[in-house]
Amino acid sequence: MKNYPFACLIILASVLAQLDSVGQSTPDFKIQVVDSQISIGYGLAIGDVDGDRKADILLADQKEIVWYKNPGDKTSPWKRYVMAANLTPQDNVCIAARDLNGDGRVEVAVGAGWNPSETSDSTKSGAVFYLIRPQDPTQRWEPVRLPHEVTTHRMRWAKVGADSYQLVVAPLHGLGNKDGKGRGVRIWGYTFPKNPKGIWNQHLVDSTLHLTHNFDVWEDGNATGMIVASKEGGQIFRWQKNKWQPVDDESASNTLDILNKGVSGIGEIRRMDNGQRIATIQPMHGNLLQIETGFYSFREPRKPVDEKEITLITDIFNQGHALVCGDFLGLGSDQIVAGWRNPNAGGKVGVRLFKQKEPGNMEGYPLDDSVSMACEDMQAADLDGDGDLDLIASGRSTHNVLIYWNGLK
Repeated sequence: MKNYPFACLIILASVLAQLDSVGQSTPDFKIQVVDSQISIGYGLAIGDVDGDRKADILLADQKEIVWYKNPGDKTSPWKRYVMAANLTPQDNVCIAARDLNGDGRVEVAVGAGWNPSETSDSTKSGAVFYLIRPQDPTQRWEPVRLPHEVTTHRMRWAKVGADSYQLVVAPLHGLGNKDGKGRGVRIWGYTFPKNPKGIWNQHLVDSTLHLTHNFDVWEDGNATGMIVASKEGGQIFRWQKNKWQPVDDESASNTLDILNKGVSGIGEIRRMDNGQRIATIQPMHGNLLQIETGFYSFREPRKPVDEKEITLITDIFNQGHALVCGDFLGLGSDQIVAGWRNPNAGGKVGVRLFKQKEPGNMEGYPLDDSVSMACEDMQAADLDGDGDLDLIASGRSTHNVLIYWNGLK
C-alpha cells in the first residue's frame, strides 16, 4: 500500500471563507491522519469500544474490520486493532456500532459479501454478522452469521422499545434484479436477542423499493423513524404497533412528492433541523446536493407543513458518496457536510461544509478540497469531549482515514 504525501500527523485545512453579513462563525478545521494505508474504507462507525468513555473509530475496510483507539488528545496516534478478517471471499461493505445494553461499550454488526452484480445466489452475494466482543477488545471478535439478502449494503441500529433494538439492514438490489428492475429490495430489522448466538427475530421494513443506496434512522421522543433513499425517491417509515409501517399521512405524502421530483433517484439522505428539512445527494453517486423542505415530524401535535420547495446547493460533485448534518458551528441550526470520491471538473476530490448565508442561500467552504480525501464515508461525533462536532472521513482511492478537528471556540 502506498504512503501518500499528505500523511503527516497534523496539517491545517485551508478554509477559504469570510464572515458573512450577520457575523456567523467561519469553519476552522484541522486535519489529523489516523491511517494512510487502508484499502477502500467502505464504512465508518463511532463509539466507545473499550469502555474508557472516549469515542473510538470503527472501520469496515476491504478485508478487515478494525477499530482505532482514541488516545485522548489531538496529537497522539490512534492505535489500530483488527476485530475480524476475511469474513467472506468478497469485500466487507458496512458497519454499525451502538451501546445496546447500557454498559458503556458498543455492540457491533458488519455487512460483507459485497458482490452487487450477483443478485440471484445468496451464497455468493451478501452477508450479515454480529461480532461478539472478547474480554480483551484488542483481540479478535467472534463473528455470528445472521440470515441475509443478496447485495447487503447498509446497516444501522434502531431503538424500537425502552430496552429493545433492531439491526436494520438494507441491500442494494432485490432478489434477481437487473439494472434496478424486478423485485423490490427486502429491508429487514433484526431484533437484538439476549443471546446473540440464538435466534434474531426478523421484521420486514419494506419490499417495494429498488436501488436503496442509503438510509437514516432517528428517535423522535418515544417514536423511531427511518427514511430510505432509493431509485423511487425517499420513503419514510415509522416503528408503530410492533412493526415498521410506511408513513402515508398528508404531510409525509407531500414530502415524498418533493423527493420524487427532479433527477431519478436519491443516493444519500439525511434529516436536518429536527425534521424541518432533508439534505440529499442525487442521483445515486450523483453530483447534486439539495435541501428539501416540508419534511414529516413525529412530534405531537403535528404542525401544518409550510410551503415546500427544493433548493439546489451545488452541482460540483463527482460521485457524491458521503453526507452528514449537524450544528458544527454553534449557529442554532444544522449545516451540511458532503464529500465526493472521484475528481470533478476541477480535478478535485474533497469535503465541503455548507452553511446558511441568508434564507434560501447556503455558502460552501472547502474543508479538504485538493486530492487528499476521495470520500467514501463520513461520520460526525465529538471525539475530544469539548462539546462540538468533529468529522471523520474514509477515502477510497486515497486509502486513508482522516479526522477534521473542529476549532469552534
